[in-house]
Amino acid sequence: MAIPILPGLSLAESELEVSYILASGPGGQNVNKVATAAQLRFDAARSPSLPERVRVRLLEVAGSRATRDGVIVITARRFRTQQRNREDAVARLADLIREAAHRPAFRVATRPGRAARQRRLDGKAHRAGIKRGRSVRHDD
Repeated sequence: MAIPILPGLSLAESELEVSYILASGPGGQNVNKVATAAQLRFDAARSPSLPERVRVRLLEVAGSRATRDGVIVITARRFRTQQRNREDAVARLADLIREAAHRPAFRVATRPGRAARQRRLDGKAHRAGIKRGRSVRHDD
């Protein structure tokens, strides 16, 4: 079964490796006995589902969650059941991939025009005059 990320981009379930570990947090005595936290591993460097541009950006966006080998590790322990933690980990991976697939808007650096510079200086002079008028004058 495929996990939809964006239109035209989805991940195969077989690319995800989920294991369960002991979790801290709420759960009472059960937390010490049952492995409910989900640890998801996704080999982004070798994934056939991702375009090259998204793959490179994903490893940048993942930061410390990515290993040197290009494997992204996400640990989900927010919920008390394995199933909810697994769904949470998959959703977080999908959000990470969506963020990596987003192209930032290209910005052309521009400089302010002469009139804008003059307005700025006029505003500064006006403000300086206001502040100068607040000062206490000592006549000698």
